Amino acid sequence: MIDMNKVLDIAIAKDASDIHLVPNNKPMLRISRRLEPIDEFNVLTEDDMMEIYDYLIKGNVEADEQYREKRLLDTSYEHAGLRFRVNISHTENIPVATLRIIKNDLPKYEDLGLPDIVRRMTYQPQGLILVTGKTNSGKTTTLNALINDINENQNRKILTLENPVEFKHHSKKSLIVQKEVGKGKDSLTYSDGVKNSLREDCDILVIGEIRDKETMEAGIEMAESGHLVIGTLHTKSCAETIDRMINFYEVRDQATIKYLLASLLKMVVSQRLLPTADNKLVLVPEVMVVDNIVSGIIRKDKISVSEIEDAIQSGSSNGSIGLINSLAQLFVDDKITLDQAKSQIEEKNIEILNRTVMQLKIKKQAKNGM
Repeated sequence: MIDMNKVLDIAIAKDASDIHLVPNNKPMLRISRRLEPIDEFNVLTEDDMMEIYDYLIKGNVEADEQYREKRLLDTSYEHAGLRFRVNISHTENIPVATLRIIKNDLPKYEDLGLPDIVRRMTYQPQGLILVTGKTNSGKTTTLNALINDINENQNRKILTLENPVEFKHHSKKSLIVQKEVGKGKDSLTYSDGVKNSLREDCDILVIGEIRDKETMEAGIEMAESGHLVIGTLHTKSCAETIDRMINFYEVRDQATIKYLLASLLKMVVSQRLLPTADNKLVLVPEVMVVDNIVSGIIRKDKISVSEIEDAIQSGSSNGSIGLINSLAQLFVDDKITLDQAKSQIEEKNIEILNRTVMQLKIKKQAKNGM
């Protein structure tokens, strides 16, 4: 019999981000991006996995029915005062579980490594702000740090749609309503929740994940009707985000959606995390402020990724930050290596990175010499 309480306690003590429970393997922890086995435990058997499944389901008949029907389940679990985001899936007819540890203490916005322009953009009365990145890039942390900053400094009604709810916010200057999305939860689907939010008199709508055209359309309608919408997408760059949103639609409808995006989209933040020399993670932001130049590119018949990237790289005066600039600055500040920086960009951009590093070093030397 596996002692799951002990597994969770060890994961918390070691400051792991995730727990992986896979048959024929020891329980594994992800710590600063590296996978490490918990040596105190034996290899997990099929019986162990069924016990783990029962432990996480907690006798919830509806969750059990959903898992048996779809062979997938997203849920949450609480232990030792912490919440865990739980995903249960299937391999060779045996449950597999992945748990993400949700820390109670949100980092302050200033400590994330994002520029202040992102926080300031939340004062917009309406429009669309997107936080993007691959899985495990810190999108949820950024999103909740923004919510917390708004809650502490603005008088707004904030409605969130999440699957599951990770950080529990308490109303301060703002009024916060958090809804969990899923079968048997507060809202059956994201799109249903977004549509209903039009009737809930909220000022800011936070969409935990925009994963389909229906949710996208509802979010755009919400922004168009005078609300600020903040959402996340699984894309790896600002330019790819624009392309993904447009490609949700049929070719015949793309001219219309391009016009709406050019008018409503205020900012895209694309982020990734890189390990530092001291086994911590540092955030690498790419920030695209949608100005007249970017709006013009979006409206074109054919979207040019390179044009968008050039507009971001040359848009520092309006708050935009190119990926190359972020990487170069982190290298100059001794937070990442030059090899790490080069690994994040295409070969054709290496020379631009080298020039940017040189320019930043000259600026740093001049500043230190003053």
